[in-house]
Amino acid sequence: MKIKLYDTMSRKVKPIAPVDGETFRFYCCGPTVYGPSHIGNFRTFLLQDILRRLLEVAGLKTYHIRNITDVDDKTIRQSQSEGKSLKEITDKWTVLFHSDCRELNMLPPHKEPRASDHIPQQIELVHTLLEKDYAYQARDGSIYFKISTFPNYGKLTHLDQIELKTQIETSGNTHNLVDEYERETVADFSLWKARKEDDGDNYWASPWGEGRPGWHLECSAMSMEYLGDSFDLHGGGIDICFPHHENEIAQSEAATGKTPFSQHWFHGAHLMVEGRKMSKSLGNLYTLEEIKKRGGSPMALRYLLISGHYRQPLNFTFNGIEAAQSAVNKLEKSISEILENSKMNKEDFIQLQQTAEVDGWGQFENAWEALINNLNTPACLGNIFSALNNINASKLKENETSLNLTALARLTYTLGLKLFFGDNAAAVAPDAVRKLADERWVAKQDKDFTKADELREQIQAAGWQVNDRKGTYDLELV
Repeated sequence: MKIKLYDTMSRKVKPIAPVDGETFRFYCCGPTVYGPSHIGNFRTFLLQDILRRLLEVAGLKTYHIRNITDVDDKTIRQSQSEGKSLKEITDKWTVLFHSDCRELNMLPPHKEPRASDHIPQQIELVHTLLEKDYAYQARDGSIYFKISTFPNYGKLTHLDQIELKTQIETSGNTHNLVDEYERETVADFSLWKARKEDDGDNYWASPWGEGRPGWHLECSAMSMEYLGDSFDLHGGGIDICFPHHENEIAQSEAATGKTPFSQHWFHGAHLMVEGRKMSKSLGNLYTLEEIKKRGGSPMALRYLLISGHYRQPLNFTFNGIEAAQSAVNKLEKSISEILENSKMNKEDFIQLQQTAEVDGWGQFENAWEALINNLNTPACLGNIFSALNNINASKLKENETSLNLTALARLTYTLGLKLFFGDNAAAVAPDAVRKLADERWVAKQDKDFTKADELREQIQAAGWQVNDRKGTYDLELV
């Protein structure tokens, strides 16, 4: 079974498969935890979640890495402005991010490395680049990657090398210290930033003096730590294709001498809000919490964010949220009718979603084909409703009904649609309980079962029960 996906570098839809023939290894740029993630961020994360589910339902083993950026200009600036430690700030927003992920029914990654926990790996990478003369030390002590030493710079985003204007220094005769810059100007980018007064206590020792890593360096170091010098797929929003991913390729391939850094590049398009670009100044960087306050459910938001093709900009509206909720309700009603005729209940269907093996796609063949051919989620959803109409309008034999229910269950699982919970879903656990549950989940993944059991007892003492599911967990009141 071939799953095909658009590759940003080749500009072609190509089959994807694990290079080693066993495990599909992929890295996704995660959140920068200086505030709540907005719905534009989650459009990207949800697409990555569907890709992983699709691979697994298709029978492939996956190894999914998604990082936490907790050391960069934004997190440090927030820490300094609030007068709190960097860890206090980033832990707070990481807990909220995990809570939002659970409400949106996202599978947790197999590993979620934090930049602050991988400083030695980043220092080693800088050391290698200096040794190979791809980097140099500036007057202020910072270390920069010199893009003129990497002839293929710009190959991901197809920048015209003739038209590139390389800016090593600003008009003020100082190096450009920012991590992000305009497409028209390409700067030698920072690998290691020398300590500044504005950084406060947020610095680390290095052979080049006290400082901190650059944003681009962090992802290269973490991806190579867990996936090696080359892996199957790298994902993120189109907004970080340049310069972030372009710089990752340059520093990684320069350091290892191996190409390609990633076999496939997967980028999702922008999210618009009410026809306008998302921006802080417009006040339209909506979060999940704000959507809920205005009457939208997490599943309605998930449905809306996956209702457009990932390669096309999607326009979010609150009317769209209402329409998405109606679609979810209609889906549940149609499935309920089939279940009733089959003398099955909703719990049976939920169980099928999680564990069923598919012997064929029956009436849902077109829906499945839409997903494996460039993750066409809108076509998949449309075909699901068409198939449901056909099933409910005809009398199927018992074995046909069973096959179609199984296919539908696994399709809705692949889309991540958590059905039959609605307004009766368990109450949202307080932050303290969610933090304990997150810590327990990490301990369990690390096989520290003693710690996991201790944390479970603390959660139960607070009046909550943690229920492990496939790839995630739920919390409910006891």
